[in-house]
Amino acid sequence: GKIFVTPVTDGIGIVTLNRPDHHNLLDASLAESLIAAIDDMVAHADVRLLVLSALGDSFSIGADPMELERSGLMAVEPALAARLMRTVSECIRPVVARVQGPAIGLGAGLIAACDVAIASFDAHFAFDEVRTGQVPAVIAPYVMAAIGPARARRYFLTGERFSASEAYRIGLLSEIVASAEHLDDAVGEVVDALLLGGPRAQQQIKLLVRALGRPRADENTLDHAVEMQNRIDTGAEAQEGLDALFARRRPGWVPTGTA
Repeated sequence: GKIFVTPVTDGIGIVTLNRPDHHNLLDASLAESLIAAIDDMVAHADVRLLVLSALGDSFSIGADPMELERSGLMAVEPALAARLMRTVSECIRPVVARVQGPAIGLGAGLIAACDVAIASFDAHFAFDEVRTGQVPAVIAPYVMAAIGPARARRYFLTGERFSASEAYRIGLLSEIVASAEHLDDAVGEVVDALLLGGPRAQQQIKLLVRALGRPRADENTLDHAVEMQNRIDTGAEAQEGLDALFARRRPGWVPTGTA
């Protein structure tokens, strides 16, 4: 299936993106499966924490429109993306992300919604929606909570790719390790530490941090983000951005002579 769920052992539930041939491209059905898998895990009395991982060389290239079209997959509507982000962020159990390779757009947003994120040195990241005239509205509250407004402004405005060490420096990652082989050990150490905590206390801590954390994304903010993304996605600029992407040309807003 699109999601690989490992049977719960020792309190650990593992949910794995299983579309390695497509770089764990997120489409509507994968998003729905991920929401259902997390909800099922949390309903399981034995689950103390979740690990979100991905098979293959990439964590997730997000909801890349060109890849979706090429693969005949369904785009993730903003309302569904918002539900996915909220499911990860508001999960009552600690959620640890295990990251390798690229994590782009919604894929990088998911990492921001996790409690702990550990990546290998080869991981890289981008919020590249702006390059097709789109806005990362739905993931913005979570990314801004992780990296702060100044850094969000830079990477949202440029859409540029950044390294694992930069992601660690700005607070998107909790830890980086030398290679994919070291990932499991590092994740294991954090998992062992989490299992020492009281589950009810951990649930309350997540609520406490959410209540005290800034910027706070209340229901109105999140609804506004979904509305904004819907409006932008259907606008002329985003259409030009997508047309340019599919035609493998530069969008009209890029000045001639730009490197």
